[in-house]
Amino acid sequence: MIKLDQVKKKYAGFELNCSMEVQEGSVTALIGLNGAGKSTTFKSILGLIFPDSGKIELLGKPLKDFTEKDKEQIGVVLSDSGFSGYLKAEDLIPILKQFYQGFEESLFLENCQKLEIPLDKKIREFSTGMKAKLKVLIAMSHKAKLLILDEPTAGLDVLAREQILDMLRDYMIPGDRSILISSHISSDLEGFCDDLYLIHKGQMLLHEETDVLLSEYGILKVTEEQYQKMDHTYLLKKRQESYGYSLLTNQKQFYQENAPELSIEKGNIDELISMMIRGEAV
Repeated sequence: MIKLDQVKKKYAGFELNCSMEVQEGSVTALIGLNGAGKSTTFKSILGLIFPDSGKIELLGKPLKDFTEKDKEQIGVVLSDSGFSGYLKAEDLIPILKQFYQGFEESLFLENCQKLEIPLDKKIREFSTGMKAKLKVLIAMSHKAKLLILDEPTAGLDVLAREQILDMLRDYMIPGDRSILISSHISSDLEGFCDDLYLIHKGQMLLHEETDVLLSEYGILKVTEEQYQKMDHTYLLKKRQESYGYSLLTNQKQFYQENAPELSIEKGNIDELISMMIRGEAV
């Protein structure tokens, strides 16, 4: 669905160097700190900025060959995009009909009702959460095969986030659709995404399946003495602590079986980001 091959974009003080792939039928997350390069990557994929070099493919064809009809196959939510605040939600219906041949008005109205989005209220009077929900609904409203969602659940409470994720799960049911998503809410990613990429300072530090990350990665808490004696073969990163070291491994079971005396904690996405970015090479 999406393929980036050595895509580079240089700004003053920042350089993106990115390769990644989103497979058909999968939900892929792009995670990283603010300023890591997520938005630059999204905008490159969408043709909003032009990379200095590299190749981008969308839906199996080069981005440069993408047509207006092809673009109807993509639904997009960008963190810095939106509609005029003077419009009402109901005013968007004829606009969306004009933009997208596949716009499903009945589904749009049904979802507005589910998420309690008023049709007759000006968008400028919406809460931050209501604006976020509306953007996601619009992206899903025209039978797109690919959704590109930049922080789609930002500003939403727990219930609204779960409603959005449930709708996105339903969107994936046909089996031939894909989602590329970024989010700062790790619990959303852990329960929703098939795989993830970690980007930092414009570079991809990690690509892993989410199930593998949650089942095989772990954080070891060890003293200086334990660190010196243990097998370092499957350690990825280390961080000095008051008691000794925190250690990131992608072979948790190896240490559980061969060094049961060590304290091993199940890793999560937040800890992974912290260890991969702040940790030192072993």
